[in-house]
Amino acid sequence: MASRDRPEPQCNDGGVRSAIVPTSARVPKIVAHRGSSRDEPEHTLKAYRRAIEEGADALECDVRLTADGHLICVHDRRVNRTSNGVGRVSTLELATLEGLDWGSWKKAHGDEVEMPDRDRKKLLTLRQLLTTVMDSGRPIGLAIETKHPTRYAGQVERQLARVLAEFGLDRTPAPGRPWVRLMSFSQLATQRMRQLCPEVPLVFLVEKGSPTIIRYRDGALPKGVRTVGLDIEILRAHPQAVRRQHERGHQVFVWTVDEAPDVDLCLELGVDAIITNRPAFVLDHAGRRP
Repeated sequence: MASRDRPEPQCNDGGVRSAIVPTSARVPKIVAHRGSSRDEPEHTLKAYRRAIEEGADALECDVRLTADGHLICVHDRRVNRTSNGVGRVSTLELATLEGLDWGSWKKAHGDEVEMPDRDRKKLLTLRQLLTTVMDSGRPIGLAIETKHPTRYAGQVERQLARVLAEFGLDRTPAPGRPWVRLMSFSQLATQRMRQLCPEVPLVFLVEKGSPTIIRYRDGALPKGVRTVGLDIEILRAHPQAVRRQHERGHQVFVWTVDEAPDVDLCLELGVDAIITNRPAFVLDHAGRRP
């Protein structure tokens, strides 16, 4: 178990390598994957508000661009799985998407059957999520993944840069302010954001079976990237990856970590962030909740 008295891991934002923090001294950030999505419909305001109430250090979201240029929080290319509609996100306008039910696919809690919650069914835009983070009363982080490939290519990153600027989140955060990370499996997307928002730290995502595992197995990362996001299956098979990244002054985020043995592995290896569908469970297991 992680000790609650351990210092926060040093951050290497801005491309400057920080001193290596011993594994035993690292306390990982707990990041709510699509909100508290084990219990609430993913990417809904209800899921994110629950994660904030549960004490998550940060929130993770995927963003896609609608046909009329709005960034919305949706994982899949198509709306079929998580709404009562059909079709590709990129071909539908915001008004149409807002008319869909985004929560009924997931079974509600017993006390919500007779008391429907609009926040559980309504589409969430990135602006709405950022507003929620800014109004939360504490410095919550936000890990934003741009989804690729998409017909809009670099327009996604350009629009993201504009929205972050509106909220003053396109620069190195001041103490007590929310922080942002841009994440992507696309190296090209990370390089676009490096040009558009040079002060926003980047996370390069790597999943099991990806050829990038071989390319970066020595701990190297694409230019300007100081954090790797690893699939939990990679961590199980290659636990030495954490040490190699840390030796280069990089941080390690791991997704999606929902079970106790995987949480224990992350704590033992000293990862910098645990991305989970179950933030309350992971916080409890790591000894982070009173």
